[in-house]
Amino acid sequence: MVTGQRGRPRSFDRDAALDKAMLAFWDRGYEATSISDLTASLGISAPSLYAAFGDKRKLFDEVVVVYGGRYGDFASVALAEEPTARAAVARILREAAEVYTDPAHPPGCMVISAAVNTTSEEVGQALRERRNANLAMFESRIRADMATGALSADTDARALARYAGAVLQGMSQQSRDGAGREELEAVAAVAMRAWPAA
Repeated sequence: MVTGQRGRPRSFDRDAALDKAMLAFWDRGYEATSISDLTASLGISAPSLYAAFGDKRKLFDEVVVVYGGRYGDFASVALAEEPTARAAVARILREAAEVYTDPAHPPGCMVISAAVNTTSEEVGQALRERRNANLAMFESRIRADMATGALSADTDARALARYAGAVLQGMSQQSRDGAGREELEAVAAVAMRAWPAA
């Protein structure tokens, strides 16, 4: 006698779900990505989404961590590996041109674009803090070069760090507007001409 047997439930792949959620937030931004967009992208019901991640905000927070580890750490790596701030920023801008225009994912930087038009002050603040942390890393590296003489002692480290951040943010938006890798590499090259001499 054959007994009725239930099929084994499909296991929930949290990493794959985070990848799909990341692409949705990256493409549409935090505000415009609805719960129904997320459930459609992840292929799960709203109750399952809440059970797995808590809520949209908590899911987004996890996505930001995944994004940072996979796509956003090229800046900190360059700052650690390159011999000068100038070399590091030149590398960061070149790599940004590649990452921001990679057709394997939405254009630009998710941390820069995801908070556009958000009404969530908490989300906006969390992303601002991440961007400001990058500026602080830039400024710290610039100050280290000032200490060694690689940059003049009268360099405005804060302004130079903000300049690098502004170029990155502009490149992100330009990529979302359709600029290609070569165009952004040209922007990066022009931007580095403004870097102060030693």
